[in-house]
Amino acid sequence: MMEPLYHITSAEQAHAARQSGTYRPAGFAAEGFMHCSYRHQVSGVANRLFGGRADLVVLEIDRRRLSCKVVDENLEGGDELFPHVYGPLPMSAVTSILPLPCGEGGRFEFPAGARVQQSS
Repeated sequence: MMEPLYHITSAEQAHAARQSGTYRPAGFAAEGFMHCSYRHQVSGVANRLFGGRADLVVLEIDRRRLSCKVVDENLEGGDELFPHVYGPLPMSAVTSILPLPCGEGGRFEFPAGARVQQSS
């Protein structure tokens, strides 16, 4: 089984994407891809980029439901590879919308196995 992909966004943006059926992050038009993570990378990315925010969720994505390419790469010159989705995200590829609570000191810890909202 292929490992799911994860994308951090706001609850508001996730809700809007569910309504429209497609998700495009703010930087998509300029970059041409959507930044994603594997499960073990989510907390690190959240802590590096979103410290202290209380409005975040994580989209769990089944890459088999994507028609665009997914490339594991590091565009910042590091050794760790991150999946990038080169196309808009159909919400039909999102299997779950997971909470990303901000804990003590503004740090995130991605909850293992927490599922709050299933998407079809």
